Amino acid sequence: MLRDITLGQYYPTDSYIHRLDPRTKITGTFIYMISVFLIRDIWGYIAAFLFLAFMIRVSHVPVKFMVRGLKGIFIILIFTALFNVFFTPGEVLYSLWKLDITREGIKVAVRMVIRLVFLIMGSSVMTLTTTPNNLTDGLERLFRPLKRFKLPVHEIAMMMSIALGFIPILVDELDKIMKAQSARGADLENGKLSTRIRTLIPILVPLFVSAFRHAGDLATAMEARCYHGGEGRTRMKPLRYGKQDYSAYTVIILYLVTVIAIAVML
Repeated sequence: MLRDITLGQYYPTDSYIHRLDPRTKITGTFIYMISVFLIRDIWGYIAAFLFLAFMIRVSHVPVKFMVRGLKGIFIILIFTALFNVFFTPGEVLYSLWKLDITREGIKVAVRMVIRLVFLIMGSSVMTLTTTPNNLTDGLERLFRPLKRFKLPVHEIAMMMSIALGFIPILVDELDKIMKAQSARGADLENGKLSTRIRTLIPILVPLFVSAFRHAGDLATAMEARCYHGGEGRTRMKPLRYGKQDYSAYTVIILYLVTVIAIAVML
């Protein structure tokens, strides 16, 4: 399951979305997230699904690769669904001990699960088609107006990019540690909850050590390259909007207008 986590990974290929300016992809992802919470009926979900399917098709990222990334949040989806089913007041359909399953709870649970799936897959399209360096540059340019409020825009963008880049590294390290512990006879899947929690200690300790080691190596590499923040820093490939970016903004705006019209009219 650890190998199924795709958030923070980059899928190298040549596609229309890969060639877009990172600012376009970040803005489009943000608008798509907002639109998901504006949806109130089935037609809105259909519009969001069609738009997401179109983006995945244009990105040339395999659908199996995108769906595989949902396995990492499967437990969260189940917990969210059960929490809404049992704790949403409404018309009771079935009683299980002291818990009531309501019609409204089922509707809310379905909506929440669909929203989470759309949010995760929409975010994955951005991270899978954008390199960490481009993502940092795009975030910094979008956050540039915040410099007027004395906010360290470059440092914030750099930290966000490094955090996303560390996800696949730590997942790989965690997979190696778990395999090493299993090879030494550790049972990580069976036993009582307290026993399984104790077995996590030999895993978490080397994982934290590895994370600090990677962070130290990264800091040393940045210092060796005379990195001193974003002040006076130049870029080998400055960000510039092209015709494809304006076309992408047009599609995004049309999609948002469609979702808002469906929410208002229906």
